[in-house]
Amino acid sequence: MSRFLRPGLSGLTPYTPGEQPRDIEFVKLNTNESPFPPSAYAQRLARQAAGDLNLYCDPECTALKQAASEVLGVGKDRILFSNGSDEVIAWAFQAFCDADTPAVLTEITYGFYSSCAALYNVPVVTVPLRDDFTVDIRPLAGARGTVFLANPNAQTGIAVGTELIRNLVSSDPDRLVIVDEAYVGFGAPSALCLTEEYPNLLIIRTLSKSHSMAGARLGIAIGDPGLISDLEKIRCSFNPYNINRMTQAAGIGALLDTEYCRANCATVASNREYTAKELRRMGFRVLPSSANFLLASPGKADAEYLYRSLRSEGVLVRHFDSPRLRDWIRVTIGTREQMDTFLTKTGKILGEKS
Repeated sequence: MSRFLRPGLSGLTPYTPGEQPRDIEFVKLNTNESPFPPSAYAQRLARQAAGDLNLYCDPECTALKQAASEVLGVGKDRILFSNGSDEVIAWAFQAFCDADTPAVLTEITYGFYSSCAALYNVPVVTVPLRDDFTVDIRPLAGARGTVFLANPNAQTGIAVGTELIRNLVSSDPDRLVIVDEAYVGFGAPSALCLTEEYPNLLIIRTLSKSHSMAGARLGIAIGDPGLISDLEKIRCSFNPYNINRMTQAAGIGALLDTEYCRANCATVASNREYTAKELRRMGFRVLPSSANFLLASPGKADAEYLYRSLRSEGVLVRHFDSPRLRDWIRVTIGTREQMDTFLTKTGKILGEKS
């Protein structure tokens, strides 16, 4: 680091994304991307928008908000778009957390939350998961601060039901609850229906997973107009032209092509259940997932060894070194062919190990 970096940032541990190798061809099951391309409609609109890249994009995302309003059934004044959902998460930390309002996180969750907390010097209250990795709403409801809840959970895939979210939000109208629904399109219940009833609920979503738009970077926040106004103030103070023309256009196409999105999500969910069944047959413990990935433990085999062996065989999965996750691997769900390759390689590695 240079001598110009502020002393308070010298110990910052940044978020570590999953590997994005460019030199070797892998079966890539490590970063929860969609195995399918964006819809043809989204691609066509993006190509059309490329002709106007000499002009600034619409800072208000007017047409994109109109499309989202139609699809989600919420008013345009309740919608905000961001450059990936990570951007709006960062704004939420700036807008709704400080030294007196900590961030309340579950013990295992999306790692970007703790990175934001460190960057903005926000204290963190950590609530443990149950032994089976499910979320206990009661300690979350009893904690003081702004709650950030990934639902389904970003590492386990386990979802919390809508009524439990209602209980959490209604338990204290003066506490903000932020529900990150990055993976909701793959079969989890959504709390979107509660946003008009509870002004202290903010929903964050991304088009990266269910809409095959990871490379376009498009996130969305839905909530009370007051909350959206707060976030807009942060956005316009940081980067008012945060969504480029091509991404706005592609986002419109991706949102309106609902049948394409629904069909892809259904295929992923089917492949998820197939993979979970096969892993359990091989002796794995597999958590029940409502996301586009599985968290699986190979039992007596070493999870890090399996991760490294799969990598050497051309299959990328994710392994975490935290105490409760070091015996697990996280596997993104791809096409049936990709999952069969993963299963075959896994069986071969574990057979050789035994």
